[in-house]
Amino acid sequence: PLLLLLGLLLPLGSAAADERSGSDRHALYWNSSNPRFLRGDYTLEVSINDYLDIYCPHYEEAEPAVVMENYVLYMVTYDGYLSCSPRRRGFKRWECNRPRSPAGPLRFSEKFQLFTPFSLGFEYRPGHEYYYISSPHPDQAGKACLKLKIYVRPSNDSLYESPEPFLTEDASG
Repeated sequence: PLLLLLGLLLPLGSAAADERSGSDRHALYWNSSNPRFLRGDYTLEVSINDYLDIYCPHYEEAEPAVVMENYVLYMVTYDGYLSCSPRRRGFKRWECNRPRSPAGPLRFSEKFQLFTPFSLGFEYRPGHEYYYISSPHPDQAGKACLKLKIYVRPSNDSLYESPEPFLTEDASG
């Protein structure tokens, strides 16, 4: 009984800790009808300990497969962002491949943190930019490239001097 009670209270405590730390949760609908993607320069500013929830395209009605959007999302370098290509030092982050999921849209969450205990997690540095792109599945050639730039705001009270992040490249050359 005590373990059950602790199991119920721990998630509440961690949510309260997030609120006290001032973290924000940003929601992003990753699809071609999202007006934020239309100009191709969508930038989201976040702080360390913020979250990003990415919602994949979802269809409740029977749509033809050719209409449904499926994406592979990559974290890429600046060059990969400009060219919308994951080929140069980019890596697959998530796959939006279940547009008819009965449980609703797939959601992927990213926490922007300096250190991560998870092998698939990524560590972010204040004052740096990070880039996400998506490429349509091969059977959807010709669909638009969706791009997102994440800027991690520097924290005023941080004395931590961040090293260059893993995917940084010099944009000049």
